[in-house]
Amino acid sequence: MKIRDSGMPDAALWESFFEPALVLRRLAFVSGSQEVADLGCGYGTFAIAAAQLTAGRVHAFDIENEMVDVTNTRARRLGLSNVSAVERDFVAEGTGLSDASVGYVMLFNILHAEDAVSLVRETFRILEPQGVLGVIHWIHDAGTPRGPDLSIRPRPEQCIAWASEIGFVLKDPQASLPPYHYGLVFRKPG
Repeated sequence: MKIRDSGMPDAALWESFFEPALVLRRLAFVSGSQEVADLGCGYGTFAIAAAQLTAGRVHAFDIENEMVDVTNTRARRLGLSNVSAVERDFVAEGTGLSDASVGYVMLFNILHAEDAVSLVRETFRILEPQGVLGVIHWIHDAGTPRGPDLSIRPRPEQCIAWASEIGFVLKDPQASLPPYHYGLVFRKPG
């Protein structure tokens, strides 16, 4: 199921919005050997950055085969053997990953989905105890150059409520990711 009001701009424009390694650091990504999941990997912007910071496998999921191909090609060109990008309807089918199998999950610019709570629930299922969920979304401002319609763009308070409902604990105050995004960090208890 394609996420509503999605669609990637060209790669150069998309990449201009982020400093991926900086974003990951601000969202409590820790270098090491943890397994990582990126739900809605797009061009692999964050999956590639995570793979450069961990020896663990980075499971990158997208519903569009073109995005999966781009991510896998970028990983190969950079000599990263720890990226596994797969085409999967993770909204309808889940990730297919085992319970409590990853240390960090990225829900970046995706919680405008029709059923955002299901995505957060799947994240909770696959995260190991004390695992971290990083969330990024567009700020609620019509002046952003991209992003879903404001009517479905989640505010930080909404994301916090969804995550809390599932059992996550907010780890840090909201992170500002100027000029167009905010970030949130949650921890799975355990």
